[in-house]
Amino acid sequence: MAGRQIYNPDGFKNTVKAGKATGFEFQFKAQYYRGITLSIIRDIKINIDGEDIPRENIRIEVNGQAFTLEEARTVIDSDYRWEFGEYATVYADKEGGLAQGTHHINTLQIIAPSYMPFQIEAVCEADFTI
Repeated sequence: MAGRQIYNPDGFKNTVKAGKATGFEFQFKAQYYRGITLSIIRDIKINIDGEDIPRENIRIEVNGQAFTLEEARTVIDSDYRWEFGEYATVYADKEGGLAQGTHHINTLQIIAPSYMPFQIEAVCEADFTI
């Protein structure tokens, strides 16, 4: 049985500002059986080609608005839900972005639903080409 598509295969690219690559971005789905408010996201950890991206260099965008992971914890507005089956865009600041070629990404999503006595962790990984 094939696994559910977590990453958007067309969503991997360098983030470019003023003609300069300032990092990279990708799109992926929440690993939970329903939509979630951003306030229950405890962490998104990113390892790209063996390099960990610092938490403060990560932002998540839902419905056209990007938030740092700390800001996301305070968002209770229902306009910014990460709905089941929808891709969120994650931005990772990394000077120069990613080199052209194939890369390996490993992410860890950590959420804390209020009605659960524990956090839920989901590891997602894939190879992609820029």
